[in-house]
Amino acid sequence: MAGALSRRTTTTTTTRTTTTTRTSKKTTSSSGDSAARFSEVNLIADPLYGYIEITKDRPGQASERELLDTPWLQRLRRVHQLQSAWWVFPTAEHSRFVHLLGAMHLASLFARRVDESLRAAIPETPSPPLVEETLRLAGLLHDVGHGPFGHFFDHEVLTRWHLDHEVIGRHLVTHQLADRIASLRSSPGGPFAAGEQVDPMWVAWVMADADIEGYEPPRWLRAVKPILCGPATIDNLDYVPRDAYMCGISIGPVEVQRLIHYTFINGDTVVLHGHATAALEMFLASRLYMYLNVYHHRTGRRFDLSMREVFADTVGELLQGNPLDHMDEFLQLNDWALLDAVQRWQREPAGSNRRRLADAWERITSRDLNWHLAYETVADAEMDVSHLQERIEALLPAGARTARLEVDVATARVAPQNPLTEHGFVHIYDPLERTIEERRVAELVLRLPQYNRVVRVFTDDARTVPAIHHAAREALEA
Repeated sequence: MAGALSRRTTTTTTTRTTTTTRTSKKTTSSSGDSAARFSEVNLIADPLYGYIEITKDRPGQASERELLDTPWLQRLRRVHQLQSAWWVFPTAEHSRFVHLLGAMHLASLFARRVDESLRAAIPETPSPPLVEETLRLAGLLHDVGHGPFGHFFDHEVLTRWHLDHEVIGRHLVTHQLADRIASLRSSPGGPFAAGEQVDPMWVAWVMADADIEGYEPPRWLRAVKPILCGPATIDNLDYVPRDAYMCGISIGPVEVQRLIHYTFINGDTVVLHGHATAALEMFLASRLYMYLNVYHHRTGRRFDLSMREVFADTVGELLQGNPLDHMDEFLQLNDWALLDAVQRWQREPAGSNRRRLADAWERITSRDLNWHLAYETVADAEMDVSHLQERIEALLPAGARTARLEVDVATARVAPQNPLTEHGFVHIYDPLERTIEERRVAELVLRLPQYNRVVRVFTDDARTVPAIHHAAREALEA
């Protein structure tokens, strides 16, 4: 009996052990399938969105992580998002790199939201992951061509070759980064359909306003372009709240989720449902506030005016000509490299060009600025600001006429694109009439409670400030 019991016990135990082992194998296999996603997608922590997804390395495929780690993307860690406002707002140390991650993240949200309406409008649209990845790459790379001090580099350097950062960015997308782009086979939303790949020309075309001569994009790409180029895009929906957060500025609510939720494709363009019109107006109000109080801050403009006197000459010492002909040099050119170079030039012989530039930059970085604010006023719609500088100069006493003047109207495009100068349409769906109407962005702006122009007069001679102030006020009241 004891032996029989012993045998039965042993048999039972062995059976249970076998069963347990089989269950364990099944669990391991199931867990492996379920956990596969964690080997495909990484998370990047972000203060606005919590986490941003990027695709990870996979055998035989390029990944977004590899693209982010290329020198062309990593250099943007050393280009400030705010060209000179970081000297005004001490916490605004964020870079173009983090803004591009945010734009890429918003591209995913928009792509997933409009997917159903896009396919209904244009049945030949490729797979959802391919559309998503095309928009993600456009968001990630739309600023990849920026040089040191961002838009300031465009205005002070690139204009001599009739270029801007978008032209350089498109060149990078279709040349230096083209192979990596074409090697991608998935987005965070999943793998592309068999045989699909992102055409770098799609990314180059959709990420910037201007068309590409001789290139005709597919219909689906043309339909989604307003997500990248319009009054409320993945670009400005990221930089407005991000810049405000990093500057420590409180702005009105930016209802990004509502704008995304009420966006859809109709025909061949993006449409915003009427239920989101108020959210668009609130966003434009917040954006306008940032332009007038951060991007066009009075002290920031003093920095810009002081830098303008030496910036092009400084870049000329570091970049020997058109960036498109010297891409290796351009790759090394960023805010850090420029400021490090001018600091080293302090050791150059006195009287040399580099020493002259170094001394001027030393004044700028020490906040000993050449330009002083002499006058500032809010301009209503009726105020005539045309030929204002000539009118002020004519009213100056003889003793103040040797000073240089700079009249600055805050609606001028001296920083990121200004919403007050846009002339594009936004398509609004009216749920009562069940019709789509076009409204100019300017019409929305006119309903905003903010003033839309600030006029400032700067001088390089502090002694003439009282005289210029009086002359400016008289010129504007005449």
